[in-house]
Amino acid sequence: MSILCVYHLSTPDTPNKVLTHADDIASTLAEQGVGFERWQASTRVEAGASAAEVTAAYQAQIDSWMTAQGYAQVQVLSVNREHPQKVALAAGLRDEHYHGADEIRLFAAGRGLLGLHIGDYVYTVLCEKHDLLRIPAGMPRWFDLGEEPRVVAISLFQTASGAEAQVTGSGIAQGFPGLDD
Repeated sequence: MSILCVYHLSTPDTPNKVLTHADDIASTLAEQGVGFERWQASTRVEAGASAAEVTAAYQAQIDSWMTAQGYAQVQVLSVNREHPQKVALAAGLRDEHYHGADEIRLFAAGRGLLGLHIGDYVYTVLCEKHDLLRIPAGMPRWFDLGEEPRVVAISLFQTASGAEAQVTGSGIAQGFPGLDD
């Protein structure tokens, strides 16, 4: 089940709002310019699958987004607990960063915690299989894989240069609960 928690920066241990209904999550995030929807995939992939396997499994949908909406760059995050670089990968994703292009992020398997820093608030979204988010360019964010990662997420960006993460240098992500907290 997807869960949205909304925190004020002054109270990182106590959310102001906790939502579990997809329509409530979608409307709350939409107020901040973030799209959220549940998307039924017809293809099954396992965490730890290669980027080529994931891309091939979702090629029709990727091509559709690229053609219809002008996305140009695809990245695949596929991590399971056997991944040889899971600790380093998790640490890098947990740093607050932003991208210079809009992003579509589809969760094809597993789960992860996406943090969005918007003004004086932090929105954490427990994302699971079938969640699709549209995140605007420049929005600060981080992603927590948890202690035993299991996730496959496909990200599409409008430009190749916009796909490069720009770290903010803020330690804000460490002040808020992670996936396993």
